[in-house]
Amino acid sequence: MKTKKIKVVFFQRKPTVGSFSVEYIFDDVRSRLSDEIISIKFVSRFLSIGFFKRVYNIFEAFFHQGDVNHVTGDVHFLTFLLPKKRTVLTILDCVFMNRQDGLAKKILKLFWLTIPIKKSTYITAISEATKKEIVEYSLCNPDKVKVIPVAISSKFKPSSKEFSKSKPVLLHVGMAPNKNFPRLIEALSGLSVKLSVIGKLNEEYISLLKRYSIDYENSYNLTDDEIKQKYSECDILTFVSTFEGFGMPILEAQATGRVVVTSNISSMPEVAGEAAVLIDPFDIDSIRSGIISVIENEKLRESLIQKGFENVKRYDPDLIAKQYEELYLELYEKSRENQCVAS
Repeated sequence: MKTKKIKVVFFQRKPTVGSFSVEYIFDDVRSRLSDEIISIKFVSRFLSIGFFKRVYNIFEAFFHQGDVNHVTGDVHFLTFLLPKKRTVLTILDCVFMNRQDGLAKKILKLFWLTIPIKKSTYITAISEATKKEIVEYSLCNPDKVKVIPVAISSKFKPSSKEFSKSKPVLLHVGMAPNKNFPRLIEALSGLSVKLSVIGKLNEEYISLLKRYSIDYENSYNLTDDEIKQKYSECDILTFVSTFEGFGMPILEAQATGRVVVTSNISSMPEVAGEAAVLIDPFDIDSIRSGIISVIENEKLRESLIQKGFENVKRYDPDLIAKQYEELYLELYEKSRENQCVAS
């Protein structure tokens, strides 16, 4: 007997300019699902701004359900009218909980965590660090939260380059406050390096770079190919964030064959595996020492590069897609069993 194909609807936000990480993740997942799954992407009509637009998006989601409903990041409230027994919710991080205080924080927690989690059978988190945050904030059963990491794009491949010990190029990706750029600048003071920055610099950062006499180049609004080229041109990735839900640049650098210096907190040690120098992002001396150790120790560099190639295998796109597919099949079977019991 022919097995029924399962219709999985991916509910996604209407993206704002420059915010496409969620879309890239699940566009790739959908492309790798087996023939057992009919995958449909449904994008909300309105941006997630304002009460009435969000209410419209909630009702719109209700009328576009599938056998399994997967609400992807940043629009958690779309779960409100969806049946719990057929709903999966992805929470990318809980950084939004640190942006408000008092009553505003309680309201945010209610509508972005408490209710959406209760309205979903499973929650997926992209790292163990994110899972820990979800459980701490919501007090939900840890077994309800499944960790399925982000896959590394197959576009990133090994690119050979002789290490420039006299003046290595350090790549920094992102200008958000958690990227810890001011401390990195101070840590590089007096070192013979060139800093390659992806992300538009503001006047404050430009002033700091001049103050500490840092040789740098700046680029932004890059294409995928241009970003890959920046990884190929660098010698070291310095990813010293104070917080990350995941940390994709770590894997992109490792897949390219570059040494990684990253933070010893949040999701970064988990993502990097044993293939990075870990530093304290709040300690400028620690950042500086980590970078110097990589520059001066050739054996360390070669070891980390080889470990990096092994580490990225854990994030193979087909492997990640299979984990999602198994979750959809499990949820679908559970919903059918519940339906049979109810009838």
